[in-house]
Amino acid sequence: MIKTGRDLDDPQPDLLGARDEHERVEIAAVDARAEPVGPALLLATEAAPIVALPYAFARKFGVTLNGEAVALREGADPRALIEVRRVLGRPFDITVLEPAAFDRLLGDNYAMDGQATALAAVGMGDELDLLADGIPTAEDLLDTADDAPAIRLINGVIADAARNGVSDIHIEPYETGLVVRMRIDGVLRETLRMPPHVAPVVVSRIKVMARLDIAERRVPQDGRMGLTLGGKLLDVRVSTLPSRAGERVVLRILDKENAGIDLYALGMSPPMYAMLEGAVNEPNGIVLVTGPTGSGKTTTLYAALRLLNDGSRNILTVEDPVEYAVEGVGQTQVNAKVGLTFAAGLRAILRQDPDVVMVGEIRDRETAEIAVQASLTGHLVLSTVHTNDAVGAITRMRDMKVEPFLLASTLRAVIAQRLVRRLCPACRRAVPAGETAAPLLGIARDAIVYEPGACAECNQTGFKGRVGLFEAVRIDETVRRLISDGADETAIAAHAFARGDTLALAARRMVEDGATTAGEAVRVSRRDADAEPVGG
Repeated sequence: MIKTGRDLDDPQPDLLGARDEHERVEIAAVDARAEPVGPALLLATEAAPIVALPYAFARKFGVTLNGEAVALREGADPRALIEVRRVLGRPFDITVLEPAAFDRLLGDNYAMDGQATALAAVGMGDELDLLADGIPTAEDLLDTADDAPAIRLINGVIADAARNGVSDIHIEPYETGLVVRMRIDGVLRETLRMPPHVAPVVVSRIKVMARLDIAERRVPQDGRMGLTLGGKLLDVRVSTLPSRAGERVVLRILDKENAGIDLYALGMSPPMYAMLEGAVNEPNGIVLVTGPTGSGKTTTLYAALRLLNDGSRNILTVEDPVEYAVEGVGQTQVNAKVGLTFAAGLRAILRQDPDVVMVGEIRDRETAEIAVQASLTGHLVLSTVHTNDAVGAITRMRDMKVEPFLLASTLRAVIAQRLVRRLCPACRRAVPAGETAAPLLGIARDAIVYEPGACAECNQTGFKGRVGLFEAVRIDETVRRLISDGADETAIAAHAFARGDTLALAARRMVEDGATTAGEAVRVSRRDADAEPVGG
């Protein structure tokens, strides 16, 4: 820590050599109970006003507040501290941070929370006009101090969503107003409501950012945009859909850091992790991941690719869309308009001397047949299918006319997964399982389970993040024989899950450990709530 003092005092009128007043730091204090006081992105709490450096200055010169101290980015020009000393008017401690840590702190300091986003939208009125359509895309969501109100609003909403782990932003026009809803931990919640005249401006601005045709409002459009939030890379997929009251927009936020997650960090049990690790290290064969949309299948596939991406293998993918860019992996985007389907892309990939092939989804007979042939000729194929459980993936492949004997000889493992909401550890409440939950979970009525509470840590929702549930079928000799003989799902499951390693059991364990609720366990169980117990 470095204590600053008189050595930073300087009588020169322009301490940073700024050429005009626009380059100097402008500082302001804002009370949380007052109206917004200008375009600068200011931080405030209900307790007291906070003095903040403008984001553009903080990012350019590598300085930002860190409590009562000032953080300096490693390698930044320390002369910036002279200007900070001038505007703060007091001595302060200095903490030197490596660039990654500094960028995280910068993002935390300046990204707007939900209340600030709502305040920014209030009173815009006539300021939200179509002139905002022509303003170029901001490279950084936080760098909006001098931008038009429409840009500040959109960037604030996306920044708020990214900071709170939102997967999708729904922008929905109605006659009564424009509604913004966000999907957090799998559940949609309304976060903002604005006057109806704002809708065309907001939608047009998003279409500009995603490089869509703003004049075309009659047909759906799809696009994407790359953004940063305090140094954190975000990939946002944009989908528009004409509706009676205007165009609906859905923004899917893909955090590029998720592409770097380790397979072990997914939360599988040690035996299941060891089984999957062994399967993906096979020189050939097919490994399938199954589950409904939004269950984390793509994250699991990328985690497997990360395990294999050691520079000794040629890894190629065909995806729709390419969700995360991975260094060292050749990734191809499906484009049905020009005939580049999953099947066509897979055929082309096989001429590129691959060791490992990832296919985003096996959804038709042609793709399934090519995947099987690829595995027979010495390639490892990773892919997904849409089924309710692991054994169902075997039936699905047979439904796509894959010969049972070929499937038996090529399939290495099937993983089924779900995502459940994780209870907030700060406010969860212990309660007896009771008459309702106990029979569903297969536990005693006086067993302790947990219910959601409400606190600031979880934004009063009772949940914080999601956790994966997994079941796996390892294709051993017995399962291989059953598949080859055309056995049904019941016979295969009887052997594959002899030890009870099902999604249902994984859900029950999560409830017993206090990680989630009985309601979440029943929701993701492959059995209906009025059928067998979840742990059955």
